[in-house]
Formats: sequence, C-alpha cells, structure tokens
Amino acid sequence: MGLVALLVFRTTLLPGVYAWDTAEAQAVLPLMGTMHPTGFPAYVVLGWLGTVLLQPFGEPAFRANLLSAILVATAAGVLVPLLRRLDVPLPVAAAAALGFALTPIVWDISAAADAHALHVALVALVVMALVRWARLVELSIADPDDAAAARRADRGIVLAAALFGVALANHGLTVLLIPAVGLYVLAVERGVLRRPRLILAALGTCFGVTALLYLELPLRAGPFPAPLVYGHPDTWSGFWTVVLGLQFSGDVHGLFSDLGSKAVDLARLAGSQLGVLAFLVPPAFLVTAIRRPRYALLSGTATAVTCLFAASYTNASIGRYYLGPALFAWTWLAIAAAAVIRLVFDRARRDPEDDVAFDTPPGPRRLSMRTSVAVVVAVALLVPTGFALSPRWRAANRSEDTTMAEWLDTVMTTLEPDAVVVSWWSFSTPIWYGQLVEGRRPDVLLLDDSNLVDDSLGTAEAVIDAYLGRRPVYVIRSTPSDIEALAVRYVIEPVAHPAGVYRVTGHQETQP
Repeated sequence: MGLVALLVFRTTLLPGVYAWDTAEAQAVLPLMGTMHPTGFPAYVVLGWLGTVLLQPFGEPAFRANLLSAILVATAAGVLVPLLRRLDVPLPVAAAAALGFALTPIVWDISAAADAHALHVALVALVVMALVRWARLVELSIADPDDAAAARRADRGIVLAAALFGVALANHGLTVLLIPAVGLYVLAVERGVLRRPRLILAALGTCFGVTALLYLELPLRAGPFPAPLVYGHPDTWSGFWTVVLGLQFSGDVHGLFSDLGSKAVDLARLAGSQLGVLAFLVPPAFLVTAIRRPRYALLSGTATAVTCLFAASYTNASIGRYYLGPALFAWTWLAIAAAAVIRLVFDRARRDPEDDVAFDTPPGPRRLSMRTSVAVVVAVALLVPTGFALSPRWRAANRSEDTTMAEWLDTVMTTLEPDAVVVSWWSFSTPIWYGQLVEGRRPDVLLLDDSNLVDDSLGTAEAVIDAYLGRRPVYVIRSTPSDIEALAVRYVIEPVAHPAGVYRVTGHQETQP
C-alpha cells in the first residue's frame, strides 16, 4: 500500500524549486544547514541522507520533493501492520491506508519538500511501536515466569521512546502527543511507576536521541559551518530561541475560548477531508472506545490536544497540523468497520469459532466468507474517496508547476552585478537555493528580513541607505503597501521581469 501511494504521489509531485518553507527545505537539506524554528534537525539529517541516496532521480529540489512523497507513503504503509495489530482484517487495513493517503491534506503534503511529511511518518511509527509494546506486555503478564517476554516488552517501550525522541527532534507538534502517550503507558502497565529503572531507560533514550539530533544546529552553525544557517544556534541564547520557536510564541490565542466556533470549523474541515465519512468518525471513535479502549485513549487524547492547539494557532498553512488527527480518524473508521464484519459473523457465541480473533485461522468456508465481507466493507470505505478522486487529484497536482523555477531563472539573469537584494521569506528561499545549491550569482548579497533581525542590521530602510550609491539595490516586499511606504522615501521602479522585484535608484528629493 505504501508503494501504491507512492506511485499516486509521483503523478502530482512538484518538479523543482518553489517558494516559502518548501524552497528553504530544498536549499537546507542538500547543504545540511539549519532551518527556521524549531530547527527540524531530524528532518535535515534525514533529508541530507535522502538527497544523497536519491541523486539518480534528479536535481536537489526534486529529490527533496520526492523524499516527502516517500515519507507520506511510509506513513500510509505503516497503517496496515498497525491496524492488523488492532485486529482489523487485511482488506480493511489496506483500504484505510489508501484512504488516508488520498485524504487532501495528506496528498498535498506529499507533493513538495516539507518537514510535516516526516512528522506524520513518525507519528505512525510511534503509534505502531506503542501498540506493539502493549501486546508484548499482555504476553508477559500471561506468563509471569517468562523472563524473556518481560525483557521483550521492556525493549519495546524503549524502542517507542527512541522513535518519539526522533519525532521531538523533527517537529514541535510532537510535544502535543506527550499527554496521550503518558496516559496510554499508564493504561497498559499501571505498575510502570514502580519501575524507575525502566522509566529512566525510556526517558533517557528519548531525550538522548533528541539531544543528539539537536546537536546538528550548533555544530553546523559553529565548528562545521553550513552555507545556510537560520539565526545563531551556535550561541546559548540563539540555540534556545530557535529550538523553542520564540518568534512564534505570540501566535497562539485563546486555547479554550470560543470552543463552539472551533468545533464548527473542525467539522467543516473534516467534511472537506473525508466527505460523507466525516459523519461516521464520531460513532467510529465510540466503537473504538468500546473495542479498543486503550487505543481510543491514546488516539483520542492526541487528536483532541492537536486540534485544540491548531484551532488556536494563527500562522501559515495550518492544515498541515491536522495530519495526525487524519491518520487517527482513518484508524477509527477501520476499527469500526472490523466491528461490523465481526458482528455479521456473531451468532451469540453459539459457535466456538466465533470467539476467535481475526488473526486465528478459521475454517476454509468461514475464512472465504469473512474475506468476502471484508473486501465488500473495504470497498465501501473507499467509495467516497473514489467519487472525490478526480477533484482531489487536480487540487494536489503540482507536476506542471514551474512558476518559481522560471521566476528564479529570471532573477538570476536580471540582477545587476554585485546587487544587494532586501527581500522577505517567500522569495528569499528560492534565491538561496539558486545561490547556495545551484551555485548561481555568488556576487549577489541577499538580506532577508530574518537577517535584519538576527544580525541586528536595523530596518529595511537602514540597509537600503547603507548600500544605496555603492551597489545596485533591489527590494522584494510582501505587500504593495510595503512598497508604497518605501516609495515615500526612495525612487523605486518595478523591474518588468520578474514580477515583484523593484530597483531602488535614489532618494526622493523631498527627503533629507
């Protein structure tokens, strides 16, 4: 199912460089630099390795895009063994994996370089590791004298902790999963609090992995400098400014305010992502709570906390923050579908064969019947996705989007020698890619708004004044009003090609 998802994703994959955070990732990964807060070191390290291994497939920007497709396909593939461990029949597990992969926000994140692609893959892996550990605990409890089973269970929770440590070093959203994981661990093994050595081993592994990966920031900013580093993570204050994402600290507003409107917005989002299946998610969760209460505790808590945070966070593309809840919603639908199949064959337990789990081989006739019903239910689960497939493909399709690649080519040929460009994030990142990855126009000095703050360069006007008359000066601003504000002080003329680039030729005569 992971390969099927990857083949679908390949048809909609962005062919080259883009803008915003996409271009930042496309530039940072092959350089093993550092990204904007929270740094995403796990993604950077894996991305660097990925761009090396994927060299036969194209230019660095495309390789970074392809890596996202592989990671999201991995998340879809992991859903199958995860659901099988939850006693979901194979056809239904496969259908849920494919349905998840073709959910709009999931499909969209697979099309271009993005740290959220690794986040959703790690969420799937962490959840599968936790469910596997719960099964190992059950086996060790069933046979208290089996020391090997107990050791396997302990190794299972340490493995889950290691994966969680990687996830912590990838994206701050992982912090939101801590309450869910803690409650799940206590529900599975209530006596774990009386085992300090196991707790220390798990926590030590988790935070040790996180710390090891976060060393990438100061190392690449300091003793082994990368060509592209965000902020100053080689200093103590600079490191924590990046890791804690302090520049975004003011973007969370009223976590527990206006809950009614947030619930309505969440319902609308669910409808846009799942279609008519969105109406089945609440009852599917209820079935999951009855059939798999511990898994419902894990997935339900994680979904609630993530949705509450995402609904209260005002920033760029917040849709990406719902990738984890989308994954959990599909698992609930699959578990509910499995319960329906089981109900079909439930004859009030008059037949001992009805008491066995799906994983216990029934007789050939009943196996054939169960498989047939499971296939029918799996197909039914995918019907809404099938009807929406064409518009979803068109919405996710970026295979012919060369807009920013053409814009970058024009910029690189239009700028005068030794030009200074005062830019902002969306257009700075593709220029960094062109300069640092492709090696074009090293004579150009690009100063992003982040540089103005981190390097204490002052305002955009201060930078323009410092270079005007000495070097050609260009500006790229986020809104027309920003250009109008600068035009009060400077003589500014638009560059015909590319759009959005302006040349500063002097001061207005009315200005001192």
